[in-house]
Amino acid sequence: MKQVVQNYKSGELALLDVPVPGCKPGGVLVRTAYSLISTGTELMKVSEAGMSMLGKARSRPDQVAKVVQSVATNGVPATYRKVMGKLDSYTPLGYSLCGVVEQVGDGIDDVKAGDLVACAGNEHALHAELNWVPKNLYTPVPDSLAPRHAAFGTVGSIALQGVRQGESRLGEVALVVGLGLIGQLVAQLLTASGVRVVGADPDPARCELAERLGAAACGDPASPAVESAVAELTDGHGVDQVYLAAGGGSNQPVELAARLCRDRGRVVDIGKCRLDLPWNAYYEKELDVRFSRSYGPGRYDPEYEIKGRDYPIGYVRWTERRNLACFLDLAARGRVDVEPLITRTADFDDAVETYQRLKDGELKAVAVLFRYPEQAAGDGPSTDAPVVSVPVVPGGARPSAPVRAAKTPVRLAFVGAGNYATSMLLPHLARRDGVELSTVVTTTALSAANAQRKFGFREATTDLDAVLGDASVDAVFVVTRHSSHAELTRKALLAGKAVFVEKPLALTGEELTGVLDAVEESGNDRLQVGFNRRFAPLLQEARKRFGARTGPASLRYLVNAGRLDHGSWYLQQGTEGSRFAGEGGHFVDTASWLLGADPVSVYALAPSGNEDLQVVLGYPDGSTATISYVTTGAAGFPKETLDLVADGKVLQLDDFVRSSVYDGRKRWVSSRLPKARDKGQSAELAAFVRAVRTGGPMPVPLGSLVATTAATLAVRAALAGGAPVTLAEAR
Repeated sequence: MKQVVQNYKSGELALLDVPVPGCKPGGVLVRTAYSLISTGTELMKVSEAGMSMLGKARSRPDQVAKVVQSVATNGVPATYRKVMGKLDSYTPLGYSLCGVVEQVGDGIDDVKAGDLVACAGNEHALHAELNWVPKNLYTPVPDSLAPRHAAFGTVGSIALQGVRQGESRLGEVALVVGLGLIGQLVAQLLTASGVRVVGADPDPARCELAERLGAAACGDPASPAVESAVAELTDGHGVDQVYLAAGGGSNQPVELAARLCRDRGRVVDIGKCRLDLPWNAYYEKELDVRFSRSYGPGRYDPEYEIKGRDYPIGYVRWTERRNLACFLDLAARGRVDVEPLITRTADFDDAVETYQRLKDGELKAVAVLFRYPEQAAGDGPSTDAPVVSVPVVPGGARPSAPVRAAKTPVRLAFVGAGNYATSMLLPHLARRDGVELSTVVTTTALSAANAQRKFGFREATTDLDAVLGDASVDAVFVVTRHSSHAELTRKALLAGKAVFVEKPLALTGEELTGVLDAVEESGNDRLQVGFNRRFAPLLQEARKRFGARTGPASLRYLVNAGRLDHGSWYLQQGTEGSRFAGEGGHFVDTASWLLGADPVSVYALAPSGNEDLQVVLGYPDGSTATISYVTTGAAGFPKETLDLVADGKVLQLDDFVRSSVYDGRKRWVSSRLPKARDKGQSAELAAFVRAVRTGGPMPVPLGSLVATTAATLAVRAALAGGAPVTLAEAR
């Protein structure tokens, strides 16, 4: 794996190949999605490494004192060898990231493989593809928080601990000196808690950003603007707290604090600035000077950080880990907004160049993220808008499917016989002429026997290979849990079978590519995914009445999905994917069919702490489709409602009970009784059986199935990146 390292003696920065860390007990192995550069602490370290030996000594007098003590104890030669050996070694960088748990060590039961976590620690949350992180230095990420925002967890905890040390109260006024990354977060946290904030920073852009994010007033500390703002907001009494979030060798921040703080106010040092306290000024006001130690209680305690021994909440309310979880919760609920702080998102492969640009001042940034390979598929190094590759559908001449005699039954095998198969598919097939239900395959013998008894399958088995090897079987239905769809489809295609797979076709890009590789290898492209809504009679008729378009269309699709029962396997996101990954293809396919094209871009938002999603699809002609997938609506409201607007016409669908088309003064309405709600399963199955019987084209072109699946998968990338995702055919 790769990791960013630095040689403190020479100043060299490198992206080094290093061994993958082992997953030890008491922690988890995390594959990094995004890591955050601390433009204060880390750049200070990088800059120090580029100094001469004398410059290094001057910048770190604490280390010089240790060297002097070592000389007195061990002598000059031994001390020299020790110091040079330490300096001439690679050291890691980074301490704030978000990633996916890849492996769980012994003793860990609060997360599992596949969970998204935020991680902290300058020895454990490094700029590296994989990190082992002990229990008290990670915390699960709320579902509604994008991974790139969760990567701010550690620096957010630093800011949060500083605010806690200030003991701010509702209605007070605070001064934040230094509006870099930590200062910006401190200002937002204070504002969120009902404190009015004045900011001080010589950079006008940072002042403008802080004001945009809620600060009452900001300005250059050397100008009268800051002092005037404090006087106006406090009636001349001075601020209640001063937060020193600045760095550097100037003593101006502590002098400004003394001048603008009220009598018996509090001064909290969060950054690393010069602290030559003007004794008279601090004495006369009896100012309370406090230090904020990094992420919170537990920091630097190996019993807590390494061995995982938590402090009882009754004695220590806000530990490192609880601060980390608290900040993520605030960000998830929109009380803190980190997106405007991100100046650049760079590919991890460009880490050395990015650090160099920051060090040289070419790149002026508040926050910079590294995006790791799995988050940047197809993405260029200089753009924040990711590109997701849509796998190429194999082309060239395809062997014709055999044409069957009219009276020869089409023999079908079912892999899986759960609720959907037995309620929505098999009842239609069991009574269809020209169909023979040949074999049902399930993982348990009893469920296979039940399906055989109820629907008349000729055979019931648990042996999938026997079915795939049965030359008499014409088509295989894959109706299992989502995580197995792609692999079972791949196997059936390689066995030469026509395949009907329920949505989703795949849960990852790799799975989708694997299916297409099977098509290429076998020459068998006889595939249909269960996107049934385009076959619904009401929608078919409405589309026909709406007619052709001449201009771009706007489509709105509200899916009132509702909440799942506790224990539903749909909630097993680690193995079965998110709810939208599982069923979102239905709605993407319906929109694309109505608009007559495949999407070229995807944007997604998760605005709340649940599974609600807003997905915006862009199409080649400028049309857009907005899918509102919500779980918090009223149970009595229709599940699916749709509006399509273009060329002065409107098409409406009301939960497959009623459809309407408005064209000027004309209105066409078609309706069905609620008990006759038809979402197209019967017509879809008829089309599939007909294609298998005649050897004709599959009901939906393979390219459309692939594009819909890729768009559904791209929703995750859009949420993670916080920006539209471009869908581009892989080359």
